[in-house]
Amino acid sequence: MRLANLLLAGAAAAAVATAAGSASAADPIGKGLVMYMQMGGNAGDGATLARQTGAKEAAEALGVELKSQFSKWEPETMIAQFKEAMAAKPNCIEIMGHPGATAFHDLVKQAVDQGIVVTDGNSPLTPLQNEFGTKGFGYAGVDLAVGGALTANAMLAHGLKAGDEAVVWGVFSQAERGVSEKSLADTLEKAGLKVDRLEIPQDVNSDASLGIPQFVAYIQSHPNLKAIGLQHGSVTGVMPEALKKAGKKPGEIILGGIDLAPSTIDGLKSGYITATLDQLLYMQGFFPVVQCVMSAKYKMPGLYLNTGAGVVTPDTIGGLVKLIDAGIR
Repeated sequence: MRLANLLLAGAAAAAVATAAGSASAADPIGKGLVMYMQMGGNAGDGATLARQTGAKEAAEALGVELKSQFSKWEPETMIAQFKEAMAAKPNCIEIMGHPGATAFHDLVKQAVDQGIVVTDGNSPLTPLQNEFGTKGFGYAGVDLAVGGALTANAMLAHGLKAGDEAVVWGVFSQAERGVSEKSLADTLEKAGLKVDRLEIPQDVNSDASLGIPQFVAYIQSHPNLKAIGLQHGSVTGVMPEALKKAGKKPGEIILGGIDLAPSTIDGLKSGYITATLDQLLYMQGFFPVVQCVMSAKYKMPGLYLNTGAGVVTPDTIGGLVKLIDAGIR
């Protein structure tokens, strides 16, 4: 469902609670609920902080006891964290879709059968949303195909042409999560570019700084490289450093990425980053908590929120810096 529907659902639920006298005027509607939530990377990093802020502020506003989990983007850790959360028997668990629907299915079914609301963020699990949506399994995150295409089109708008060499560095192997990179690569290829699809290894997925020497070597071994496409927030942030160490000047290689980490802001300001997808991480934190309350208390079904708003460029970053520094954008 669209954002307007979600907000209307929240308002309706609050009205029902008041009319029924189920909570006193002083109690937030989520009082007494416990929620475990997967945040993604490392606490406080540029690709995670705004999600943390959104979840924290929603939990405080609604009275939910929030338990945050950080996985360094490791799919195996996400599965282990789900098992830990389920063992604690909370009211709700929010997961991330990186391990894929097959890996999560039996665990999610077990949790739902126990009465735990399970919902999803950042990377979709469409088969699980279809199966368990009536039990509260929703999604708050980018439409990954659209997000990848938005990034690619922003790159193409800066002078790329048919025959140019490009690389898309991403997690192509991660089930639906890889759709974003695939869409980015497909869009560049449809414009006539020669695209190399390169998998991000797990050590770089967990610690993006490890990718700098790897990508310096790649750039230096591909002297005709004209464009780099990314859909990984932490790797986007370190790529300007890789370009500098490879001897490239700002704008010499078109770089399209994702998220608004402090290092990414610096890359936009310096001109090393051409455009970055703004996926509104704050909302990816805030709305799963809303979903928890709506489903655990009022039996609302899973709601869909596409947080892919567009791209940020060197021309538009200035007005967002204060909000980014505050952990909101």
